[in-house]
Amino acid sequence: MDKNGIQLFEDKRIRTAWDEGTQEWYFAIVDVIAVLSESANPQTYWRVMKKRLKDEGNETVTSCNGLKMTAADGKKRLTDVANTEQLLRLIQSIPSPKAEPFKLWLAAVGRERIEETIDPEQAIDRALETYLKKGYSEDWIHQRLLTIRVRNELTTEWDNRGVQKGVEYAILTDEISKAWSDMTTRQYKNLKGLKKENLRDNMSTLELVLNMLAEATTTEISKTVHPETFEQNKQMARRGGRIAGNAAVR
Repeated sequence: MDKNGIQLFEDKRIRTAWDEGTQEWYFAIVDVIAVLSESANPQTYWRVMKKRLKDEGNETVTSCNGLKMTAADGKKRLTDVANTEQLLRLIQSIPSPKAEPFKLWLAAVGRERIEETIDPEQAIDRALETYLKKGYSEDWIHQRLLTIRVRNELTTEWDNRGVQKGVEYAILTDEISKAWSDMTTRQYKNLKGLKKENLRDNMSTLELVLNMLAEATTTEISKTVHPETFEQNKQMARRGGRIAGNAAVR
């Protein structure tokens, strides 16, 4: 899972997560229920509704996933989520005048992501606009967008080598980071005083360039050597990171 965040419907917050693997949005069911039912206790509403649907043999409920999402108190908690198809079926069980507008909203959310998939330039344009609004310089933004492209090329190469998303990605990323900066990603974030913030969004232009050099070099070495095991991929990550680290020393 990636791109966890908040979508707004009529100024109401809906927690979401985008799954790159399935190319689908997942929505926190209790947030949707809070909007549509206007219940004072959407968790109870969902608990009662879920039991009723299960008793009726409704497969939509039994196939819903649980993801850790940030609650109102800032803590991560396991939350029932549904993809767009599941959510549309659940909406049918919630009598609400907002059902139709919500369906249109779902379509709009999905369409934006699909448009970015078909035309990645739209995603770049949206990212550029977002960074400008946050006050970053154009030179920094140029480097940041390049790091995104380089990172995507690296993860594509990892996919081709059988590296698993999630833990294995994180391990290899740490190997690269340690090799060029002498710090893991967590240590680097601690140094900068970051918690949930994106590390790369808080790097200087030079840091972005060095990190990008490390990842681009790792990609090229992997394409040349064709590592077959995870341990061999770790060796490629260290080699790529060291080359960037040596460039920083000179």
